[in-house]
Amino acid sequence: MRQRNVKNKKEIIENSKYFLENPRDYKGKWSEVFKNNNEIRIEIGSGKGKFIIENALKYPNINFIGIEKFDSILALSLKKIQSDINNLKMIRLDAKDILEIFDKEITTIYLNFSDPWPKKRHEKRRLTSFNFLEKYDKLFKNNSHIIMKTDNKDLFSYSIKSLNNYGYYIEDITFDLKSLNDIDNITTEYEEKFMSLESPIYKIEVTKKNN
Repeated sequence: MRQRNVKNKKEIIENSKYFLENPRDYKGKWSEVFKNNNEIRIEIGSGKGKFIIENALKYPNINFIGIEKFDSILALSLKKIQSDINNLKMIRLDAKDILEIFDKEITTIYLNFSDPWPKKRHEKRRLTSFNFLEKYDKLFKNNSHIIMKTDNKDLFSYSIKSLNNYGYYIEDITFDLKSLNDIDNITTEYEEKFMSLESPIYKIEVTKKNN
């Protein structure tokens, strides 16, 4: 994702009630942050925030956490929040450090238009690689549940194989999300752009029973 500099991004982030400065302090205690025991869903790489914000508005009885590592993009997402949303928090984090933040507290992970890292030597950086799937096992409260969308055919093919080899069961899959005309589909900014260009969007939803 190409970044643009955001004026006063530091102030925007630090002054937002939706931003948590020290998420590591809440590991194992996220129910205290939201002041309820509702399920918690996270989006790794929340971008400009459209997806996670609209989900929080649509499902007030589910808690949502957006994870973004770039300050400029995080600031843009925080600026986008216009309503009072009690079930939403945003944190600044590199996905590789996610085990420092959660401990068997998550019900669903969203992976939307993640960096495909196409070179073989970068495979471990892909968010559906064995490296990350192993991390996710330690995040889920009960059974594992991942929903992924991408416009990258190669990453999608890789992810299908990786998820299957790791023991995930495919609940739903599509190779052309737009053609479904799914009124319940909440889009990202990136997704809307590529749909307007008639580019196919791939989606997969998988689950895995944990011991």
